[in-house]
Amino acid sequence: MTTVTLGVSSIEETQRRTAAALRGETVGAFISFATPELLWQVLTPKRWEVLRTLAGAGELAIREVARRVGRDVKAVHNDLTALVTAGIIERTEGGHVHFPYDTIHVDYMLTAAA
Repeated sequence: MTTVTLGVSSIEETQRRTAAALRGETVGAFISFATPELLWQVLTPKRWEVLRTLAGAGELAIREVARRVGRDVKAVHNDLTALVTAGIIERTEGGHVHFPYDTIHVDYMLTAAA
């Protein structure tokens, strides 16, 4: 089972993970956002539903994703485009979409406002 961690991390933390990976250390798969607001802006409830549908499903046609989530093809296409642009999913050469992970772990800390 392959897991990706979605989270909020600083540039320094991202650079630290990258350096560790370049040294051959196992760091796992991460997709990082600069702020919690950006994470939730990109990952709307409808897009979470799309990701859950894509997790472990292999390559799927856009129409098939729309069918599985019970939504309009155009709206799902817009959500998939946003997820591709954010680097969360991949578009294949054949025009399908692919999320190469089976599970998603979300990791960020919410602190009190100063």
